[in-house]
Amino acid sequence: MIRRIVHIDMDAFYASVEQRDRPELRGRPVAVGGSPESRGVVAAASYEARAFGVRSAMPMSRAIRLCPDLAIVPPDFAKYRAVSQQVFVIYREVTPLVEPLSLDEAYLDVTENAWNEPFGVDVAKRLKTVIRETTGLTASAGVAPNKFLAKIASGWRKPDGLTVVAPERIESFLQQLPVDALWGVGPVTAKRLRARGIDRLVDVRRADPEVLRAAVGSMTEWLRKLAVGEDDRPVEPNRASQSSSSECTYAEDLTDLTRIREEIAGMARDNALWLGRNNVVARTVTIKVRYNDFTTITRSHSHEATNDPDAIVGRAVALIEKTEAGRRPVRLLGAGVYNLERPAEPVAADAIGDAQLRLTE
Repeated sequence: MIRRIVHIDMDAFYASVEQRDRPELRGRPVAVGGSPESRGVVAAASYEARAFGVRSAMPMSRAIRLCPDLAIVPPDFAKYRAVSQQVFVIYREVTPLVEPLSLDEAYLDVTENAWNEPFGVDVAKRLKTVIRETTGLTASAGVAPNKFLAKIASGWRKPDGLTVVAPERIESFLQQLPVDALWGVGPVTAKRLRARGIDRLVDVRRADPEVLRAAVGSMTEWLRKLAVGEDDRPVEPNRASQSSSSECTYAEDLTDLTRIREEIAGMARDNALWLGRNNVVARTVTIKVRYNDFTTITRSHSHEATNDPDAIVGRAVALIEKTEAGRRPVRLLGAGVYNLERPAEPVAADAIGDAQLRLTE
């Protein structure tokens, strides 16, 4: 049976919620995020702001330079979560096979659905209408036989778009895509691929396997499947989060190593507590450091899976010693846990000293 997968992505979600609730912001360039005076960053930008080049994760100070009339709104995550819950109720009234990706994005398998619609495009149309009537917001949808194609399709005609990739259109659709469209290919990997003459998605098919492996390593076979439009991953309604992370941009550069360690320790402990609440363990601890010249580095350490706060804090703090923090001013710090697992029984905690010893080996 050919699956009917719908990927739905709310349009400029945080900014759209603010424009809905504050009529004076409608039609204006809006950025949700922190103050430019305190080194805030853009969490979301309205489409009016995007026309000026304003993008998420951009320093708000730069966003203001690009768009002097930008309206800056502090985020209200409780409100965004409430709206997201409304939208997911709609999804689950149609199918139990809903895989959340974030507050504003999800996959739905509508091969069988409560509306008894035989075509995925009709389900997507109705979902977009119900979302607008319920929340006053627009969403873009992609419909395809698999998750990879559906996700690309949902971003094809934003905002308020609807793109269908029927089985007979898969090849013509793939022919249009750059190599960046491949799942897991970010800017750095795309640069490596292009340096080897692999510019478009279809170039992956013709590439020498060894050349491809030199650029993407263990992802080689996965990317070759995607390049011909194959993706057999199911929609997983109970899929566990694959990571937890947090970061902070500081109003003033951090130069004291003791303070930097304390900040990283606090973030790592928060991540560990999140693991405990969700009854999962993590194999990998990662930190992120951005220096005052915007150079950004990450350091990771993988070890026996745990959710013990002391062990995770110890590993994160030990990673700081592998950076120049304390010798170079730091404007941003982050910490996260990855490679999550759900243990069959409680996992014994790592000893901090053991973890730190392994980090220095």
